[in-house]
Order: sequence, then structure tokens, then C-alpha cells
Amino acid sequence: MFDKIKDIFNNKEKKKENMITFLIILVITLIIINKILQTPNVESKEDIEKEAYLATTCEETIKEDDIETRLENILDTLKGVSNVSVMLTYNESSSIVPIYNINESTTKTDKDESISLEKEVIVDSESKIITEKIVNPKIEGAIITAKGVSDPTVKGNVISAVEAVTGLMTHEIQVFETGD
Repeated sequence: MFDKIKDIFNNKEKKKENMITFLIILVITLIIINKILQTPNVESKEDIEKEAYLATTCEETIKEDDIETRLENILDTLKGVSNVSVMLTYNESSSIVPIYNINESTTKTDKDESISLEKEVIVDSESKIITEKIVNPKIEGAIITAKGVSDPTVKGNVISAVEAVTGLMTHEIQVFETGD
């Protein structure tokens, strides 16, 4: 087989024609391989990232509400406190930082050189985005309404409990007595 190939290229009469034919076949083969190995378009990856962000944002909202519910349950167990409602305010919503695979390609022409970066979100075997970190929002304030907080000692206990859980300072926590 290799002898036949050598004979084709050693034939002086058709050497140029054979070389040009060989180069054309090589270029066509490389183009076909490139098309086969080409990654899916960037738009679909961005859509996946947006869907994952929205889903996780919803999960984080549930967790934020869960903190309020848990705080209500704890405060409701304090002596002299009942009918507790808690509202926490945040400086922003949660955000997710996914892990990216960054592909860099450089294109050189006679006059210019351009560099293009393609960021690809990394997903696991179940098509879930792998996250680097989740940035939770900072709690900025708390409003608590409850029965029994007109007593200064009880109100102080409620404020201390909220301080311990949220890390807020005393002036960022407002406690009010609920009406009957």
C-alpha cells in the first residue's frame, strides 16, 4: 500500500497534480473533522445558564423565606412572646457563580491580531451546572411583630435573639407589639 503511494508521488510527470490533489483532500478532511468536533453553539449554553440561574434563584428565595420561618418559630418559644411575624430585608438577591471553561483563540492577519474568548459553563453528567460559589445576600434589617414585646425585658430578649441569628446591629432591628 505504501509502495503505491510512493509511486504516485515519485511519478515525475504527475507529481504536481498529485500533490495538489493530496492537499485538496487533506483540506477537505480537516474541514469535515472540524465540523464534527465543533462544540454546540454558545446561545444554547447561555440558555442553560439562565435556566439554572432562575431555578437556583427560586431555591435561594425559598431558603430566605425559610430563615424567616425558622426565626419566627424560635422567637415564638421565648417566654412571654407569641404570634410572631418576621420580615428580613436584603441588599440584593442571591447570585450563582458557575465554573467556566475558557477557550482562547488567536487569529493573526497581515495587519491585525484578534483574540477571542469563549466561556463555556461546565455541567456534570446530569446536565446540572457546576457552581464555584453561591453569593448569598446580606441581611440589612429586620422587622418583628409579636404579642408580649411591650415588656422591655421580653423585647430585649427578642432583639438579642435576632442579633445572634442575623448578625444585625440593634438599631437595624425593629420590634413592635401586635394589636388584638
